[in-house]
Amino acid sequence: PVSIGMSLDIASIDTISEINMDYTATIFLRQRWTDERLCFDGNKSLSLDGRLVEMLWVPDTFIVDSKRSFLHDVTVENRLIRIYPNGTVLYAIRITTTVSCSMDLTKYPMDKQTCTLQLESCKS
Repeated sequence: PVSIGMSLDIASIDTISEINMDYTATIFLRQRWTDERLCFDGNKSLSLDGRLVEMLWVPDTFIVDSKRSFLHDVTVENRLIRIYPNGTVLYAIRITTTVSCSMDLTKYPMDKQTCTLQLESCKS
């Protein structure tokens, strides 16, 4: 098994829709793992063009309860791939996602809602 470290920063919560029972947020997702096949001699990391991600193994991470999501691509895809001499890979992307959130509005306007943002990974 491969151990994957993750961090997630919420850049913005763009909309909350009581009618659609969802919210839209822009997030920065960073994942880090080690792939020994990518080890190289040197003492500096390599930053790769985001288009090269198709040539690497990356975790199959998805957002639970996402209705729709997209990766930002202005002016180029907002992806960072950095490989360190020991084979550690840093993969970072910017995503905007709309996620379901079941809300109980029976006490509106004195209600309080809790919406989650969960990430999972498929096993393959």
